[in-house]
Amino acid sequence: MSYQSFRSQRNPRYGSRGGFGGGGFKRNRPAHSAQIDPRAYVLKAAPQTEVKEEFIPKHQFSDFPMSPRLLQNVTAHGYKTPTPIQDEAMSSVFEGKDVVAIANTGTGKTAAFLLPIIEKLLNKHDEKALIMVPTRELAMQVEDELFAFTRGINVRSLLAIGGTNIMRQIHGLKTNPRIVIATPGRLKDLIERNLINLSQFRTVVLDEVDRMVDIGFLPDVRFIVSKLATPRQSLFFSATITPEIRSVLQTFAPNPVNISVKKTETQLLVDQDVVRVDSGKDKLWKLVEIAENRDYTKILVFVRTKRGADQLAKELDYERFRVAAIHGNKAQGARTRALADFKQSRVQILVATDVAARGIDIPDVNLVVNFDEPSTYEDYVHRIGRTGRAGKTGKALTFLVGR
Repeated sequence: MSYQSFRSQRNPRYGSRGGFGGGGFKRNRPAHSAQIDPRAYVLKAAPQTEVKEEFIPKHQFSDFPMSPRLLQNVTAHGYKTPTPIQDEAMSSVFEGKDVVAIANTGTGKTAAFLLPIIEKLLNKHDEKALIMVPTRELAMQVEDELFAFTRGINVRSLLAIGGTNIMRQIHGLKTNPRIVIATPGRLKDLIERNLINLSQFRTVVLDEVDRMVDIGFLPDVRFIVSKLATPRQSLFFSATITPEIRSVLQTFAPNPVNISVKKTETQLLVDQDVVRVDSGKDKLWKLVEIAENRDYTKILVFVRTKRGADQLAKELDYERFRVAAIHGNKAQGARTRALADFKQSRVQILVATDVAARGIDIPDVNLVVNFDEPSTYEDYVHRIGRTGRAGKTGKALTFLVGR
């Protein structure tokens, strides 16, 4: 159905407004989502006094062996005291040990590996580090952190991700970068073209490994791990350890220091409820009603398909909301602009597919809407984990059609 035919359909309850009539988004509802019991979408967030435990770090940043300029950049970046993962992991990383750390997204683990890596490269001029992450957006977030920590420090880096000009990345490799931040697919491509030699990298980070597995990168990860040099320092970060992940872990870091700071389940921090609608065409109007609430300044909406993301964004734009969409078919520049606009509150609503939204860390998302139900409960937990961060209670709503 064309966009114009979508617009030509009317919802009598809303006068001349167009909408997802005639089935519209109802057909996009995954049939297998009915396997999730609707009661799983309802949970009152625990009071912050029950969820938030007072954390007293064992270390200050000044306790770690960092150069004065690096320590100055840490302070300038707004870091005052270490987070639990930084406090627990950084000593072992600075000592050159292999580390396996279990921690949720948004807990400060990027700094836990970046700061020791930067210091190592300052002291050992022949060292290189490889950081592998599951998504382009997360790779760019890691690069942003790296730039903040290396202000005034000469450490050349390269971002190697899909959806961007590979020739620029090939040229960048010729400049001998000391830190490469890469996604598995693009890194595998560079390896197969004999453009990157992993034996040069004596520090290797696998970050958000559970998401690499979720989005189908497990074969690529195994291929890349098989190409790594030894000896090396191996740093492994994941929110969960599944049997598939454990099989990679045994090859990657056979005798690591194990650290876990995952104490509070994501869903306990989020006030969750359902919104029941009679048909698919009603979902848009219910979303419009919700978005008109001025308390919701930053809304992340999940849909199942790329086409659905574009259609919903067009409808919301027609209703005069500031909206952007991200999905796998969007050019990387468009995805980057959409995320930047959402982070800076230039748009109120970001419509996203599951894969495109993996790894994004956006502060102050105060509402997540599952416009289309998730395929699995694990996807649901990931979606609602975009809110309820940094000690704040989040809110998540799931639309249920006819049940």
